[in-house]
Amino acid sequence: MLELNKSGTDRSEPGRLPAQDPGPDAAPDTRPADASPSTGPDAAADRVPLRPYLIAGAILCALYFLYSFFQYARFGSPSWDLGIFEQEVRAYAGFDAPVVDIKGPGYLILGDHFSPIVALLAPLYWIWPSAESLLFAQAALFALGAVIVGRTTQQILGGRSGLCVTVAYGLSWGIQEAVKADFHEIAFAVPLLALVCRALLLKRYTAALLWSLPLVLVKEDLGATVAVVGFLLFVYGRRLQGALLAVFGVAAFVVTLVVLIPAASSAGRYDYWTKIDKNGEQDVSMLDSVLGVLNSSVKIEMLVFLIGITAFMALRSPLTLLIVPTLGWRLLSQDSNHWGMVWHYSAILMPVLFLALADGVRRSRGSHRPWLASYAKVAVPVAAAIAVAMTQHLPLRDLLRPETYRTDDARSQAARAALDAIPAGSRVETDITLMAHLTSDRTVYWVGGAPGTAPDIVAINLDFGWSRPIQDPVAYAEQLHPEARYRLKHRGGSFVVMERTTPEPAKIPGARGD
Repeated sequence: MLELNKSGTDRSEPGRLPAQDPGPDAAPDTRPADASPSTGPDAAADRVPLRPYLIAGAILCALYFLYSFFQYARFGSPSWDLGIFEQEVRAYAGFDAPVVDIKGPGYLILGDHFSPIVALLAPLYWIWPSAESLLFAQAALFALGAVIVGRTTQQILGGRSGLCVTVAYGLSWGIQEAVKADFHEIAFAVPLLALVCRALLLKRYTAALLWSLPLVLVKEDLGATVAVVGFLLFVYGRRLQGALLAVFGVAAFVVTLVVLIPAASSAGRYDYWTKIDKNGEQDVSMLDSVLGVLNSSVKIEMLVFLIGITAFMALRSPLTLLIVPTLGWRLLSQDSNHWGMVWHYSAILMPVLFLALADGVRRSRGSHRPWLASYAKVAVPVAAAIAVAMTQHLPLRDLLRPETYRTDDARSQAARAALDAIPAGSRVETDITLMAHLTSDRTVYWVGGAPGTAPDIVAINLDFGWSRPIQDPVAYAEQLHPEARYRLKHRGGSFVVMERTTPEPAKIPGARGD
């Protein structure tokens, strides 16, 4: 179990978390309780070689990007998110407001999710103006998390434990599913949370505070996680720092959801409250949401696998408290996409859980319970073995399949031919299939999401999975935009491109002036 008042046979000072046992082979720690490891006689722990972890991180980065790149090249994006984020980064790169027309003409994305940290990708986008640059950035950020997690583990456990945990983290289902889901802003939270947990484990409390502050710029809900960091600092004995950080986290959470997002939203509210208080069209009370947090086998499976990938040793560490805010809103949500093991939602939990694993092992090595002390000796390789075994059912397994690297199949060729038929600079309404391939040099709308705009081009994949088959694409385009007329410009395979034949509207909803 997660223990706040004991660790093995150690006793803690009042108001502090327990001393963390570095293991039977470690030299005695004689530094003051709140001293940084880099300033005490045990500074040798900081001299863990960095090169092996950089090599491991480079390999993981290559694997993540390889998967993402070929998924993109095969026109296999699973959602519209990659296109959305490219429009956002493209706007920042042009020093414009982050308007994302995919969400609606003239839609200010900060009124949807508050993620201004994404603007940091603008310099990369100047060099590489493509959705692929975002995929590379995410691969690098996830791999950076592996470097931090692995090296920190070796510093506190020694031996080869660091590389084992690097493998376990790098192949964890939370990271792999996030890679499959294309780019999301949470990629920034992964290394930041790894640095926060590292600082807490190494008793660098001021560093933990500073690394946690940028989390409020990653996504609106992470203010609650920052508040938990403050709580841990408070319990560790840094009462003033902890209290101030907790207040800051709560204030950032409330202000972002109640003030900043509604101010940027055309609707004047935070739309995602409905994920908790509505199930379809049916209202759900907060009490029912709370009582239903474990009302699905999918939720229970997710919780078991979250802790199971750490060989259940994360339960021994207070760091596990940091996953509670994210798990809380996901379990309260009525949207089943938030419950399970797919999509990107669990990626930010991975660095926390694997550093909690390392902390749990350290705490258990000196336990007065022989079975626990014995299990602590094998928990790290067990976690690595679990990660490797699970990979056969996870996205990166596709890298072993020859068809993953084939981008010249009939469907991909037809998609590229459709792209060639769409002029650069045009306004295009399309579905997910072509979307992220168009956003770098066209204005792109979601099909059916831009009434009154009469886009220059309507391009659709007839096999996209429409609720009703589209028999007459031209009639469908004119149904979407009765103010305009269209003709068939290109058709190849399941891809159809139609161009507008009537004049452009004098006023386009949401359009920005030059």
